[in-house]
Amino acid sequence: MYKSIIRPLLFRFDPEGVHHFSFKAIKFFSKVPGFSSLSRKRYKLQHPALKRHLFGLEFDNPVGMAAGFDKDAKAFAEFSNLGFGFIEIGTLTPKPQEGNPKTRLFRLKEDGAIVNRMGFNNGGVDAAVERLKKNPPVTERSRSERSRSERSRSHTLIGGNIGKNKTTPNENAVDDYIICFKKLFDHVDYFTVNVSSPNTPGLRELQDRKPLTHILQILQDLNNAKPVRKPILLKIAPDLTDNQLLDIIGIVEDTKIDGVIASNTTIERKDLKSDITLQKEAGGLSGAPLTNRATEVISFLHQKSNGAFPIIGVGGIMSAQDAIDKIKAGASLVQLYTGFVYEGPALVRDINREIIKQGL
Repeated sequence: MYKSIIRPLLFRFDPEGVHHFSFKAIKFFSKVPGFSSLSRKRYKLQHPALKRHLFGLEFDNPVGMAAGFDKDAKAFAEFSNLGFGFIEIGTLTPKPQEGNPKTRLFRLKEDGAIVNRMGFNNGGVDAAVERLKKNPPVTERSRSERSRSERSRSHTLIGGNIGKNKTTPNENAVDDYIICFKKLFDHVDYFTVNVSSPNTPGLRELQDRKPLTHILQILQDLNNAKPVRKPILLKIAPDLTDNQLLDIIGIVEDTKIDGVIASNTTIERKDLKSDITLQKEAGGLSGAPLTNRATEVISFLHQKSNGAFPIIGVGGIMSAQDAIDKIKAGASLVQLYTGFVYEGPALVRDINREIIKQGL
């Protein structure tokens, strides 16, 4: 139904407008009696083979929603009802910001892709915290005090993706990450440090070894001072060279962060079929053209590190097989964004079914 009726209708309209409409629609229908339970019954699978224990957290299944979809933590519970095992909100910045000028989101339908140059548009970390207060995070203490069934009914595993404001110079970037880390700490289950979006000028320069180590080490020091620490992950670009990926492995080892998310959107434009004017739009490309490169990055990190840290695989997962390929390449969990836009919630269910079938 989604691919035959809903998607063709939605794809007639402006992508960003459709995005906001979809949020309103899913929140509206979730208030209809029985809608949420029906969604869970249709899309959310429960099976021992789907359970994942990583970073001290228990994931009901390994398929998550990638950052960028629910930036402001407005619909994490509703999206969880569509089968996702975890939701990553953000990217959040200390201050609200509008992001880049519109139009800034484009569908490359012939390529199964999206180009975005949103620019960390979000309402700021404080507004997100107010919404997240309705979803108290799982801690070591709460795990021992509450039954598994109670947790599954009341809690959605949330990752907090954090970044810097556009107006913050790179030399002060760490201050923005500290602000977001402190304010979100009591309200998310893990953190993702985003230094890899191509849509904030100069942000990717923070992927260099010295500034990145500085940011991650300060966050780790803050983290380790807490009674119960939270996992910290690093989201990287797919455009890094092999030497830069080796640096990432070294940084993870040096700072002892918990894992890597591979990967963000790409600035490459290779072998695309869509209209040339769409191909030339500035921003990050996601979807099918990124499938192979994201898997290559996962495989490289996993092999060169000897599996020293968990990897969340994201980028071009348009089918169940794409997710399986990333898991076999070394990913412990996977995330969807563009594949969810093109394929709908059935993709979440299909991936989990295939994981059960293959016993992965």
